[in-house]
Amino acid sequence: MERAQIEAAVLDMVKKAKGAARSLSAMPAVLKNAILLDVGEALIAQQPYIVAENLKDMAAGEQKGLSAAMLDRLRITEKGIKDMVQGLREVAALEDPVGEVNEMRRRPSGIVVGRMRVPLGVILMIYESRPNVTIDAAALCLKAGNAVILRGGSEAIHSNLALAKVLQGVLSQHGVDPAIVQVLGFTDREGIDVLLQQEEYIDLVIPRGGEGLIRAVTEKSRIPVLKHYKGVCHCFVDVDADQEMAIPIILNAKVQRPGVCNALEGLLVHREIAEEFLPKVAQALKKEGVRILGCHSSRLICDEMIEPAAESDWGTEFLDLALVVKVVAGIDEAMDYIDRYGSKHTETIITRSYERSQRFLREVDASAVMVNASTRFNDGGQFGLGAEIGISTTKLHAYGPMGLKELTTQKFIVYGAGETRA
Repeated sequence: MERAQIEAAVLDMVKKAKGAARSLSAMPAVLKNAILLDVGEALIAQQPYIVAENLKDMAAGEQKGLSAAMLDRLRITEKGIKDMVQGLREVAALEDPVGEVNEMRRRPSGIVVGRMRVPLGVILMIYESRPNVTIDAAALCLKAGNAVILRGGSEAIHSNLALAKVLQGVLSQHGVDPAIVQVLGFTDREGIDVLLQQEEYIDLVIPRGGEGLIRAVTEKSRIPVLKHYKGVCHCFVDVDADQEMAIPIILNAKVQRPGVCNALEGLLVHREIAEEFLPKVAQALKKEGVRILGCHSSRLICDEMIEPAAESDWGTEFLDLALVVKVVAGIDEAMDYIDRYGSKHTETIITRSYERSQRFLREVDASAVMVNASTRFNDGGQFGLGAEIGISTTKLHAYGPMGLKELTTQKFIVYGAGETRA
């Protein structure tokens, strides 16, 4: 497409989304829930159509030489559709945050001031590979009262457009503006560039994907971006840690799903217990096939099980069965290390000390800080938020897993009875 055509198409989309967002902000929860449940039924009914469109993407992906892992993420199966339907039902069952009022206080002037939870407006979601994100993101945005523009990976264009068609069909059946959910219908990269300039119409950008995608979006956007570049998560094993408890925690954090952002990437061990603890944990990790890269002190203790770590290994997000190990003098050195090499995602301490656990909770800067628990718990479902749209490591306006409430904001509301300001 020519640049002028792209700009015209994008401008048409964002204007429609802005208009649709206003009507959605006042939509009753019962209608939003009915739409979500009906989308689930429509996905089941239109499964042959969805799968047929997905096969076009699969064939194109195979021709382009996509990896087996990429093709697996791209494929829509019967189970995948059932999972989407289950996700829709779970979002429908969540309490609607829109319109919630709290903190009502009467001021000396006589006015009553409170806060009301409201939608953000229009959200732009940019993501890669998995077509199920189209349904997940649309469901969460709709329930939170936001219109959404979805730009998936070019490799999933037929799948995403098919899913959007199902969504929009259900919206139309309910007499609701289908522009509430839109998928960018062309794969030109310039489309993203143009979208990222539409600060008049789009309120928030949420990119989901690799660090390269997120950095590219952040650099080009004139709209606020909620992001996390990577998940470099650490576990500090304190001097008085319950060592028998520590090993299962570390194994779970590293081994259960090593390719996710809340997996463990760095292990810090207090030097006073290193000689006793390191051989035990190293043996357990090696048994699970984990490659261990360590500092000089750790290698003196476990030379055969720990390889020398290069300078570039510290702070690396391996996303694989690998991690770094460092022996530290105590909690201060551990927190200094985390401050330097962490990514503000998830950090945990294993300790029996209440005092040091509270210091760690207060002083470590991360979206989730834990005591005696696996980093794998940093997840919207595990935290009781229900579904999530991603994990933010920025602090404005959300920090950590983003559920329904994180897709809204609060405005002040005032009740008066004729008061005027002196």
